[in-house]
Amino acid sequence: MVKSLLYGTASLFVFSCAACANPGPGDLGVKDGMLPSCPARPNCVSSQSVDVRYRIEPLRYTTSLHDAQEKLLTILRSMQRTTIIVREDDYIHATSASFLFRFVDDVEFYFYAEEKTIHVRSASRLGYYDFGVNRRRVDHIRNYFSTR
Repeated sequence: MVKSLLYGTASLFVFSCAACANPGPGDLGVKDGMLPSCPARPNCVSSQSVDVRYRIEPLRYTTSLHDAQEKLLTILRSMQRTTIIVREDDYIHATSASFLFRFVDDVEFYFYAEEKTIHVRSASRLGYYDFGVNRRRVDHIRNYFSTR
């Protein structure tokens, strides 16, 4: 019994570490004003999606682009297990790891200055279903962004 428990723990450790080390997808970023589309799995949300299953509202701002970006960066830095990977003039890429298994989600923000809109995409790197984690994350960010 102890032997099978140890093997199970070791397997769980290897599985969770493999999820941590999984490199990000190569198709991230803004291309022609668009974030990548969501894959055909219910573990992604995007403000640029035309499919209602993945659609989420973008963030909106009334300040300068710089102030909106600083505000968003402050929120992201305050979130546990969230790391800012890329920061550009009109784009932010962050990762967020789950508590237990450290599964990594990619969270992207595209600042469309002409409309004072921040398009957002949040997607799991692995798995099929995310139990609504990506949608709740974006809603949480939107809530803090609009109240601060």
